[in-house]
Amino acid sequence: MKKTVKVSAVLLAMALAATGCSSGKPADNSTAADTGKTEAAAPATGEEDPVLVVYTARGESLNNAVIPEFEKDTGIKVEVVVAGTGELLKRAQSEKANPLGDIFWVADQTMLSASKDLFMEYVSSEDGNMIDAFKNTTGYFTPAFADPTVMIVNKDLKGDMKIDGFEDLLNPELKGKIAFGDPVNSSSAFQSLLAMLYGMGKDGDPLSDEAWAYVDKFIANLDGKMCNSSSQVYKGVAEGEYVVGLTWEDPAANYVKEGAAVEVVFPVEGAIFPGESVQILKDCKHPENAKKFVDYMLSEKIQNAVGSTLTVRPLRKDATLAEYMKPQSEIKLFDNYDEGWVAEHKLEITNLFSEHMETSMD
Repeated sequence: MKKTVKVSAVLLAMALAATGCSSGKPADNSTAADTGKTEAAAPATGEEDPVLVVYTARGESLNNAVIPEFEKDTGIKVEVVVAGTGELLKRAQSEKANPLGDIFWVADQTMLSASKDLFMEYVSSEDGNMIDAFKNTTGYFTPAFADPTVMIVNKDLKGDMKIDGFEDLLNPELKGKIAFGDPVNSSSAFQSLLAMLYGMGKDGDPLSDEAWAYVDKFIANLDGKMCNSSSQVYKGVAEGEYVVGLTWEDPAANYVKEGAAVEVVFPVEGAIFPGESVQILKDCKHPENAKKFVDYMLSEKIQNAVGSTLTVRPLRKDATLAEYMKPQSEIKLFDNYDEGWVAEHKLEITNLFSEHMETSMD
């Protein structure tokens, strides 16, 4: 039986204290992992303190698929801090002069580009085995897995309602019944907003007037309801609080896999296919162990294991993909989507969204 990765109670308490955030409102990707400590593995060789501290905003199933296997295969003990993207980013920023973490397994290049100074340059020896579009071209961000933007729909509440794309979200019958997070702090909500802007913008331009005119109508249909965390989006739909939610594929597909009365919808207008990356914190205490962790995540063993058993997409060439996952060839993507451009304009986009939200409240 697989060992379950648990949160280090001391480290998590320190994280929450450092960020000043309420534990009840994680910014993104919060999990329901129990509080506790990982079991110690055999000491690693070559370092005085054989420990790796991993800050992760990934889901529990993905953490459990990677971290216990890494401990077993390398003998390196792992301490884990699980929290939302916003909380962990604030923690890393506050610790910049003296990092307490080694691995920052959070968000992606578009979310973290402005904070590149927090990370150490490292390109894995496995990089050449990755799909060309998901190689480490920056030196800092290593794409490991991917999660397309999707809609999760409650089939019982949907009835005969048509929910195939973004245009359908303006249906008056859905007013107040759409689950959506805060794109300013949530990486999944930001990616969903981007997909919306690319899909509804004139000629695919996410900054066009047409794109933001759609956002105004979408905000109006939210009816003032915004989710406090990314997990609230998919849980709220699965539990019948909302009819539809904008989220990422992993948790939505997992509900389908477990037989819940929900369906995964890839918007007909298109989806964003971001590469979830892993970073090494600059001046961390265990850089060599951190490099081993990055290499391990891209290894054939882990990429195939995740692709064949979970609902996260591997990015290694020819990696195994489970039958219950929709083939990538059947997912419409935006040809003009550019992670570099998005990273450069992220602040502009989030500021625009905040302005449109404030206007809607006047």
